[in-house]
Amino acid sequence: MAFSSSGQVATPVLDIAYEYAGDPDGTPVILLHGFPYDVRAFDDVASGLADRGAYVLAPYLRGFGATRFRDGTTVRSGQQAALAQDLFDFMDALDIESAVLAGYDWGGRAACIAAALRPERVRGLVTVDGYNIQDLAHAGEPSAPEWERTYWYQYYFHSERGRLGLERNRDDLCELLWRTWSPTWAGASAAFPASSPSLHNPDFVDVVIHSYRHRFGLTEGDPRYQGLEDLIAAQPPIAVPTVVLESGDDGVGGPSAAEDRDCFTGPYEHRLLPGVGHNVPQEAPGAFTDAVASLLTR
Repeated sequence: MAFSSSGQVATPVLDIAYEYAGDPDGTPVILLHGFPYDVRAFDDVASGLADRGAYVLAPYLRGFGATRFRDGTTVRSGQQAALAQDLFDFMDALDIESAVLAGYDWGGRAACIAAALRPERVRGLVTVDGYNIQDLAHAGEPSAPEWERTYWYQYYFHSERGRLGLERNRDDLCELLWRTWSPTWAGASAAFPASSPSLHNPDFVDVVIHSYRHRFGLTEGDPRYQGLEDLIAAQPPIAVPTVVLESGDDGVGGPSAAEDRDCFTGPYEHRLLPGVGHNVPQEAPGAFTDAVASLLTR
């Protein structure tokens, strides 16, 4: 474990668990994991960035690890606006005025939204696979069939059968996703057990199911985030300095991240990572660390 310490901070909705490393007086870097992963994805990245003088923090997203909802009646929402607000609340609770944000999958989405809507709080952005903000207005539009077949888990989660499958078989199902999303990563199965405990959070299933239903318009969001969702719906551009990392062998289909170029209006760099799958920081920690480090002095 490369993080030297762990903590928990209270926000309006969550008690957010996080791990951290490095000099608290260094440039803050917030690393944001995805589904179905956790902060273990950043162990090698954290040590590399701490060695370069950064103050590195990695929160567990809602529904993961030791992060808990403070009120039993709160909607266990997984919508993108909730993830973004959690990030703002986390920064506020720790008095972090601005930070370099770096993430992938769900975490990359939260980072992109923060960079688009609150650029004054984002010194720089590393995002895996480009402009990772959902366009909910067009969520019903089909993709290429070859890509659609890789989204089977999303459609599975739309059904109650899928909810039960995630509840009863979460380790087997999530390890399968790890392996198929990172087809060239020989170490996926060996690495999975370190992250598995985070997936047994009591809110994991509810948050995940809500996320994959909300993004397709199959369930309502939490009203507290509607104002933020309205801003996101405009698909705002990202003006902060950005490094886009593109997985060369991602098992989840989709267009090239290079096609999102017009969504970034500030300093921009695109880096293709051949032979790397969906879990970029854990599969290619050196490339991820270098991308974040390139933004520390901007």
